[in-house]
Amino acid sequence: MRVVLGVIFFAHGARRSSAGSAGPDCAEPSPTFKQALGVPAPLTVLAALTEFLGGLAMIVGFLVRPAAVGLIIVMLVAIATVHWENGFFINWSLEPGKAHGYEMNLALIGMALAVLVGGAGAYSIDRWLRPW
Repeated sequence: MRVVLGVIFFAHGARRSSAGSAGPDCAEPSPTFKQALGVPAPLTVLAALTEFLGGLAMIVGFLVRPAAVGLIIVMLVAIATVHWENGFFINWSLEPGKAHGYEMNLALIGMALAVLVGGAGAYSIDRWLRPW
């Protein structure tokens, strides 16, 4: 679960930052967030770095508990600012004019909570550094 969570956030963080090349919003993430949500550039960079570095931390299993807290905060902010008003469900039919609800964000929060409580697991840098 830790690695899957890491891949998801790493990909989204790379897309939102200049570290990735997939997607139209890579070159300038700040204007996209600022225009759509009114988010200041420093907070946009912080969110993108949290997703990117938090995802990387999950993949390799290093400092996963602090990373999980950061990812949970990013998802709670996403729910509060974007997805809550769209209801619970994802817009599976891709109905024009209708955005996604907070269903996926809630699933990601649940995964991050599991990692926060359970730790990095046997195959991780955290376990290698502190075997107990």
